[in-house]
Amino acid sequence: MGVLALGKESEGRMQSSGHRLRDVEQHHPLLGGEEELDGAAPGEGERVWFIQDGCGMVCAFMTWFLVLYADFVVTFVMLLPSKNFWYALINGVAFNCLAVLALTSHLRTMLTDPGAVPKGNATKEYMDSLQLKPGEVIYKCPKCCSIKPERAHHCSICKRCIRKMDHHCPWVNNCVGENNQRFFVLFTMYIALISTHALVLSGFQFFTCVKVQWSECSDFSPPVAVMLMIFLCLEGLLFLTFTAVMFGTQIHSICNDETEIERLKNEKPTWERRVRWEGMKTVFGGQPSLLWINPFAGLRLRRLLTTRSRRGGPEFSV
Repeated sequence: MGVLALGKESEGRMQSSGHRLRDVEQHHPLLGGEEELDGAAPGEGERVWFIQDGCGMVCAFMTWFLVLYADFVVTFVMLLPSKNFWYALINGVAFNCLAVLALTSHLRTMLTDPGAVPKGNATKEYMDSLQLKPGEVIYKCPKCCSIKPERAHHCSICKRCIRKMDHHCPWVNNCVGENNQRFFVLFTMYIALISTHALVLSGFQFFTCVKVQWSECSDFSPPVAVMLMIFLCLEGLLFLTFTAVMFGTQIHSICNDETEIERLKNEKPTWERRVRWEGMKTVFGGQPSLLWINPFAGLRLRRLLTTRSRRGGPEFSV
């Protein structure tokens, strides 16, 4: 990490990390961190954030495929053939609502800029515009040539420095950072809920089908129905274990105001910690409300759909 010292009294020697430059950049959740295109009207230079990583895109596709597979088995194998109308209706609506919330949270996590620092902003003109005091030290990332705010770390996959970077998750094909941690927490929570729901429904379905000896239990043949439900149970157990653990670690990190990277590196906090409810309110925004668990909150769909480059096609930040 490069260190740039400003002021006559501080030239040639490093200062403590407590004098790092605080975050001075305003950031838009749908921007890729780049400056607007020259001559573009307001909003025309905005970019949708998307990481073009092969492994991440495959994992994201697998996530959607497995969720849609679970929805297919629950809806068409278990609920629609049921003779109990209200049982099928209530569970069908509940499961599909949870699936929509989970996939929406996944999209918001994947397509939201996690807090990327603009590349190549460590220029003399930019540093002069910061009007730093003599003796104040700023840090420069040698990999992306950007001024590194406090608590930012460089991601080798995103190829950017990310504010409050927790980790890079291939399942959402993005880093989990300052701007999208809330959506990642919601994603893990809703996946854990639909996994639990699918396991409960599978257990009840097995019990019911064995009781009636698989007669009129499903529109599928017994061997096919059994194989589909067995795979669903394995998927549910795997997803429930993984997402429940991730949800717990994320809540713990938020309540302690410490990212996973900071915990693994055993970094001593040089910032004012916002613990417990203060940390939760910082990540989820405002006082506790239903908006905390709503992945649609703050979504500017019109702006997202009209985002175009000057060539007329969708533009991605990498």
